Amino acid sequence: MASPIFPSNISSLSISVADDDDSDELSRMRTRVRRKRKKHHHRVKNELSQRIIRFVLKYWTLLIFLPAAGLLIYEASKIGRKPSLDDAKVSEQVVEVRKPSFQADLNKNIDDNNNKSGGNLNRLDPVTHIVGGVRERCLNLLPYEELQHLDIPNHDEFSGPVKNVVYISEKDTRHIGGNITLSGQRTEGTRFNLFTGHQTFDQRERSFKVNETAKLHCGFYSENGGFKISDEDRSYMQTCKVVVSTCAFGGGDDLHQPIGMLEASHEKVCYVAFWDYITLAAQESQEHRIGEDHFIGKWRVVVVRDLPFADQRLNGKIPKMLGHRLFPQAKYSIWVDSKSQFRRDPLGVLEALLWRSNSVLAISEHGARSSVYDEAKAVVKKHKATPEEVEVQITQYRHDGLPEDKRLYGKKALNEASIIVREHTPLTNLFMCLWFNEVVRFTSRDQMSFPYVLWRLKVLKDIHRFPVCIRKDLVNSMGHVRKAKPLIS
Repeated sequence: MASPIFPSNISSLSISVADDDDSDELSRMRTRVRRKRKKHHHRVKNELSQRIIRFVLKYWTLLIFLPAAGLLIYEASKIGRKPSLDDAKVSEQVVEVRKPSFQADLNKNIDDNNNKSGGNLNRLDPVTHIVGGVRERCLNLLPYEELQHLDIPNHDEFSGPVKNVVYISEKDTRHIGGNITLSGQRTEGTRFNLFTGHQTFDQRERSFKVNETAKLHCGFYSENGGFKISDEDRSYMQTCKVVVSTCAFGGGDDLHQPIGMLEASHEKVCYVAFWDYITLAAQESQEHRIGEDHFIGKWRVVVVRDLPFADQRLNGKIPKMLGHRLFPQAKYSIWVDSKSQFRRDPLGVLEALLWRSNSVLAISEHGARSSVYDEAKAVVKKHKATPEEVEVQITQYRHDGLPEDKRLYGKKALNEASIIVREHTPLTNLFMCLWFNEVVRFTSRDQMSFPYVLWRLKVLKDIHRFPVCIRKDLVNSMGHVRKAKPLIS
């Protein structure tokens, strides 16, 4: 019998079969591994979703409470910013502007100003600050009901070292020292003229010496000195017991209507705006005309003839500083620069800034600087006056011993004079005359001379120098609309 072709050992065949089986097994294992990884990925996503759902279910009350608490805090802060007087209630009681024939033009002018100023005109919202972690209103006016029944204090006799002020005039030449020839109006080389009188340096020194009867120059030196007012306007001004005043000379600024005045104040307070003929022409060119009753809205407009200075800034110091001479019967006055809109009840302002603190004069602290000497540098840098005239003034103040301290009587040594609130007493009248004479003698920058006069006079202690935020609450700042035109000598 023949032998078989293949040997009985068939291991090669077995190995071959075994290799195929192993390969198939490895392929199945790789497939299972890939499937397991895919399933693990889905399981992670499912677990994350389940965790989020469990977190929401567990802390849903907290998630609702936090936004609600934030909303409550926001609303509470808004309540804290509301004024002490309800704006709607005040608005109902604010006296309506008289409606002259050009009321539509006046409204258009207000709208135009509103657009120019970014909506700052006619705002009544209060200015607030934080005190001890609590937001409070800067100007703390009395409640509405009390404001309506405020009475004006009447002081027939004034306590203090000055009882009477006598003004040197052309008819009183015995007070004019030496052989002095008075200059005419707008004479170059000097700003003293027939309106101011020619105050000598010796007279300046004597004027700071306090006596029961003070004698000094205080404008209106001569009948030929200028600043002429009609008899009709003068008669009206003599009826004013409390006055809010402003001026715009050289056609510079528009007339912003005061707001926030209550009806009780309307019956007791005069609003008087001084214009010259340049301003009158500028306003009439825009169809803003004075009514037959001499009013534009709440303002009685007084047109002045023969302004005494070529410098319109200096002409503006006359109604600003010499209100006691223009309104001889007035007991109180509030000065407001023409770049601002007065927006508070005047009797309420007098109560808050004068009567409550037993003060006779109130003025704002300066917002940027504290020292007269720093102010002098800023005036030169901003070209508000020439370096030469500033140097003359500062040299004199250094010679007189004015300290470089940034504090005076516990407050900033520098003040901002766009708002002046005062009682017309012999002492404050003396102070304003001294201040006016300084701006005539030196520069028109009254912020430089105010601290000097206050330091020299020494006896004026009842002065309220309030913080900047109160000044911002008193007015809407509009800025100067156009540059004033100087007079031609």
